[in-house]
Amino acid sequence: MDFQHILIRQENRVGYLTLNRPEVLNSFNEQMHREIAAILDLWAVSTEIKAIVISGSGKGFCAGQDLRARNKEVISAADYDAGAALEKFYNPLVVKISNMTKPVVAAVNGVAAGAGANLALACDIVVAKQSAAFIQSFCKVGLIPDAGGTWNLPHLVGLARAKGLTMFGDKLSAQKALNWGLIWEVYEDDAFDQGVIELAERLAEQPSSSISLIKKALNTASQNTLAEQLQLERELQRIAGQSDNYKEGVAAFIEKRKANFN
Repeated sequence: MDFQHILIRQENRVGYLTLNRPEVLNSFNEQMHREIAAILDLWAVSTEIKAIVISGSGKGFCAGQDLRARNKEVISAADYDAGAALEKFYNPLVVKISNMTKPVVAAVNGVAAGAGANLALACDIVVAKQSAAFIQSFCKVGLIPDAGGTWNLPHLVGLARAKGLTMFGDKLSAQKALNWGLIWEVYEDDAFDQGVIELAERLAEQPSSSISLIKKALNTASQNTLAEQLQLERELQRIAGQSDNYKEGVAAFIEKRKANFN
């Protein structure tokens, strides 16, 4: 496949997707949206890929929408529809990542702003360079957080912090994001690349049948009552308990060896 705005590679059962518009901090245009969707669809059904990593080239992770490309359209159109791009591109991307049975890691190598920040938060595991930062920059241009930001932020950091982040649009350092529970891990800049590889390969070694069910259970939890979630746990545990990976995991535990999951 011929991609113009993303780089891809596969190694040790991990698919690496790098946003590649470094001259504009990897901000989104329509072509990049299409390319991301295409490779995620391909990797979603691949038997060779067990985990996916999304990162950015150059100094930034993703600066959100490419406003320069939209400038003339916004200024000249009295009835400009800012929701159209969400319906066509951003919302399907967030849903695609959420519904994917494989774990998706956001490796935030630099600034993640606007929809770029919320793309990262839509992933299952978020790690960042020490020098990286997250910015809910929407209020700076008169918009509201999108790409799932108004849902993910309150769930991750609470309503008070979500309102502060989105109403002021201030930069949040990677370390503070870690302290607030917004992300999983922070790596020193010179250890970032190796740290991401080791984390992704650990995920790829996990039992994929179990990981997909864990993801489903956790993503559903906030929508359920306790009784509903307990019922879902029962149903998913029945599925997990019938898998070859469960049998292998128990056998490895008893035999005091490392499990070899399918």
